[in-house]
Amino acid sequence: MSNNLLNTLRTFNQVKNGQRASDVSRITFRTAMTAALAVYLSACSTMPDDEEAEPMVSVSNDSRPLSSFALPPDQQDCYDRTSEPYTAVVDSHFHPRPFGGSAIPAPELFNFFDNTTVRFVNYFGIGQVLDLQSGCTYYLDCPGVPASPSIKNDFVNGMEVMAYPHENLHITLSMTFMDLAHPENITSLIELYDKEYPGMFSWSGELNVMKQALLGNLHEPATKESIDGWAPFMAVLQERGIPVTLHSDLGNDANPTEFLPLMEYVLASYPDNKIVWAHMGLSKELANMNPYEHVTIMQRLLGDYPNLMLDISWDVLFNAYHEWGPVFINFFNSHPTRILPGTDFVAAGTKSFDQYAKELDVTSRALKAMDDNAFRHIALGENYFRLMGLDYYAPDICPTTAAVSAGQ
Repeated sequence: MSNNLLNTLRTFNQVKNGQRASDVSRITFRTAMTAALAVYLSACSTMPDDEEAEPMVSVSNDSRPLSSFALPPDQQDCYDRTSEPYTAVVDSHFHPRPFGGSAIPAPELFNFFDNTTVRFVNYFGIGQVLDLQSGCTYYLDCPGVPASPSIKNDFVNGMEVMAYPHENLHITLSMTFMDLAHPENITSLIELYDKEYPGMFSWSGELNVMKQALLGNLHEPATKESIDGWAPFMAVLQERGIPVTLHSDLGNDANPTEFLPLMEYVLASYPDNKIVWAHMGLSKELANMNPYEHVTIMQRLLGDYPNLMLDISWDVLFNAYHEWGPVFINFFNSHPTRILPGTDFVAAGTKSFDQYAKELDVTSRALKAMDDNAFRHIALGENYFRLMGLDYYAPDICPTTAAVSAGQ
């Protein structure tokens, strides 16, 4: 490991172990970033190949540019659902780096977005990074190898956003280093981010409250006691209007609501924070939940907690709801301002554009069946813009396409 990286990590560990960021010698931007990039880009192993990409819906290169969303709706062309794509313009849940190994280079990745409808993307780090010395690239292939909360992904993401500006893409950087089981020094590390990337990180997450898939990699779930200890950093997020995306498994096939009390405790403890529940609580461990029970729980929580939003990223959601389409589509139509779209794509270096396009298509299929109001708020970004306070606007839906909504 290089001396630069050792010095960088030593300083970060000082902060994590109790020193305030203001008491730690300032790490130069170039040193920290060069060291982190060297580690990641020199890795030769990668994530396992996904299954072969299926045929995709065609997405043309002349999709609406980012600049068009800066205009008020009455100055934009209306959105014609009969001729324009049903895929989302926002990917609110995207991982530009894998758990380990090489990533898709930023310029190539930006071309992915250019060749789809996506103009707004959340850059999530991997909340738990695999031990760099393990040689592992995917946690499920390496049981027993620790996956620990880290700042590494976030800092690399920040460096790449600065190094490769793109006029047709709005990137939101997210802080994903938080150890929710041990929150004592989170505010000190936020101060470090403020110094190295002033004003650049405006989201937080994906953070893992309870992720069963990571338990084999020594993931330590949050407890009610540790959730109480979130108060200082949650106060910072609330003051800055920063949303936080939480991965918290609802349960599993043996007990579909086993971990619901944990998420409810979070919501009750921090009702004024903008909380986004990733994947509506679903996971590969929970594939057979009664859809009516699931929707009933989500409806109750949305009613009880006005600042809660639901993230419908990841194909596990499609796998769970596609046979019960009307149940979920009616739910989405009934709560059009509380849903965010996303792919949960992990940009491992072995992956291709077709794989991203496939995941965007699969996670957007529910959007195709939504009514016009829900489609405008969710697929065309209105919910995302208002949540973030951005000066962008979703276009209005062309009146002649009203019959397209609700799957007609």
